[in-house]
Amino acid sequence: MSTPIDVMDAAALKKLLASDESGVAVLDVRTPAEFESVHIPGSYNLPLELVAEHAHDVTRKLGKQIVLVCQSGVRAGQAQQRLVDIHIEASSVLEGGIAAYEKSGGTVVRGTRRWAMDRQVRMSAGSLVLLGFVASKLIHPKLGYLSAAIGAGLTYSAASNSCAMASLLSKMPWNQASTAKANPLAQIPSAGQLLNPNGK
Repeated sequence: MSTPIDVMDAAALKKLLASDESGVAVLDVRTPAEFESVHIPGSYNLPLELVAEHAHDVTRKLGKQIVLVCQSGVRAGQAQQRLVDIHIEASSVLEGGIAAYEKSGGTVVRGTRRWAMDRQVRMSAGSLVLLGFVASKLIHPKLGYLSAAIGAGLTYSAASNSCAMASLLSKMPWNQASTAKANPLAQIPSAGQLLNPNGK
């Protein structure tokens, strides 16, 4: 797994967001449903799978300093790497993600409660491994290969820093935001417009 090139801790982000002159923009790379569930006030949502495709438009529109946010920091690190791969290096990763930001006392906006994607992946993978083991004992030994397949998939996921299961789960109905955005760039302001979650 690649290490983020530039990180920012929750305390530093809180201080920047409290400043009228910071010009910092928070870009949340989780799924729309996760974003709807909880997010930093004034942040913008662009799911990880769309980051590379829209990177130049987003960085041009936001300008200045961009802080990438996800649940724990992993997907934000992947987003940063995708930006670096196309020679865009004006971003930081929120260390520990929105979980660390909230734990530090940062203000968040809450909506419909949903499980974070990493929790859904753990539940799905664990359930399939358990199902494969039980089925191999009760139905047929070859069904144990299901557990092996899930184990192999998780190993590949760690080695490649990708997750096919998360991609599949993100398309499930319960992971769709109640108000789907046809254009992911529509909510993002023009360059120079300050992010101001305090409404000042």
